[in-house]
Amino acid sequence: MMATSRARRPRLETVRRRLDRWRRTRPHARAPLPPGLWAAAVALVPEHGLYGTARALRLSYGALKQHVVDASDRQPGDRVTGDFVELPLAAHDACVIEVSGARTTMRLRLNGLTLTELAEFTRLVVGTAG
Repeated sequence: MMATSRARRPRLETVRRRLDRWRRTRPHARAPLPPGLWAAAVALVPEHGLYGTARALRLSYGALKQHVVDASDRQPGDRVTGDFVELPLAAHDACVIEVSGARTTMRLRLNGLTLTELAEFTRLVVGTAG
């Protein structure tokens, strides 16, 4: 478990250093963040969460959330693809799933599911989305 935690730090730290360097050298205080830095911050969200990433990088939560939504917007007809994410859950843990779209956000709280039940639920949801 500690190896996973250590593996995450350098990437977050690298983006934080890049942001700090940009903040020191930007042309003026209200200069927009370059797209490459936004992309790097968005890439950290699946690992560290929206709030955790925004806080660690000292970014606006709302602006980061909008960049995540923009990055995930799909054109009609695009196939839904997903990555496997391993969740360290015990049977008594609650799982909250938040799905944000262009006009709405949906939250599902799933209490007391086993990993097998959560996997089956995910298969059902993804199967109906495609």
